[in-house]
Amino acid sequence: MAKRGEAVPLCPMDGILRALMGPWTSYIVWVLRSNGPTRFGALKRRLPGISAKVLTERLRHLEAAGLLDRSYKPTIPPEVTYAPTARAAELYPVLDALSAVAIRWAAQDVGYGPAPQGGEAADDAMREVEAA
Repeated sequence: MAKRGEAVPLCPMDGILRALMGPWTSYIVWVLRSNGPTRFGALKRRLPGISAKVLTERLRHLEAAGLLDRSYKPTIPPEVTYAPTARAAELYPVLDALSAVAIRWAAQDVGYGPAPQGGEAADDAMREVEAA
């Protein structure tokens, strides 16, 4: 236990987890990873149910964290495109591992018994979960 006035060591994952926290944030990262650079309107259409205000807030948050680049062209209407950065790409293996766990847990939760371990089996499980 730290004594009064002594610095408490920070969890090294805290900054990354805070960058990914919040409603819609991981979904936005997933959509951008899947689709590459995407204009604001197309991104909003790929996120059913999100408001323009919340999407703008989350995109600003991710940009400030260095996880995406914003490209603006002053056309009419303005063309704003968002793209994942190299920093975001560093997270992909971690997000893939979390995805595999989520698929396994979802399969277990809907009663599919022993869950697949990844690869094609994970893809098949995900299709089954989505169809349920």
